[in-house]
Amino acid sequence: MSTKFLIVGLGNIGTEYDATRHNIGFDVADAFVIKHGGNFELDRHAFVATVKWKGKQFVVIKPTTYMNLSGKAMKYWMDKEKISIDNCLVVVDDLALAIEQLRLRPSGSDAGHNGLKNIQEVLQSKDYPRLRFGIGNNFAKGKQIDFVLGKWDKKELPIIQQKILDSINIIESFATQGMAKTMNDFNK
Repeated sequence: MSTKFLIVGLGNIGTEYDATRHNIGFDVADAFVIKHGGNFELDRHAFVATVKWKGKQFVVIKPTTYMNLSGKAMKYWMDKEKISIDNCLVVVDDLALAIEQLRLRPSGSDAGHNGLKNIQEVLQSKDYPRLRFGIGNNFAKGKQIDFVLGKWDKKELPIIQQKILDSINIIESFATQGMAKTMNDFNK
């Protein structure tokens, strides 16, 4: 079993996007790296941190390409670090899941998400692991962009903070226990 993993948190760079629903991938990446004593540095196409845990090495990236070119950063770091697609995990916000939900999947459609759409185009595959972080869909017709690029409501924050901790556990389990067992344990 390989010991090297690429964790790709999806989001947009720029302070105006900080702590928005669409940037939850960045928030999970940050929390994971902080827990494991790493820090991000600006590198090619991404902020990058490398941390070790239980004999595994995690290359964690936050693409600087903006959401709709996320695949460019992911592919570059997969190639540079020689990490197979099965050892990549994309952390992404998902409107189709309730705010309480997290779903780990080995593959799937882009579900209209521009980050996933680009990754699929660049990798020529939809068979890459992803952790879908439910953000709910509590918005009026025509207000999807405002909702996605909006900040969490105060009452949502405790749920989100717990889910970020759960996401860290999922990433760790994915690397040490594998996809099937992790899905079994966490996709409730």
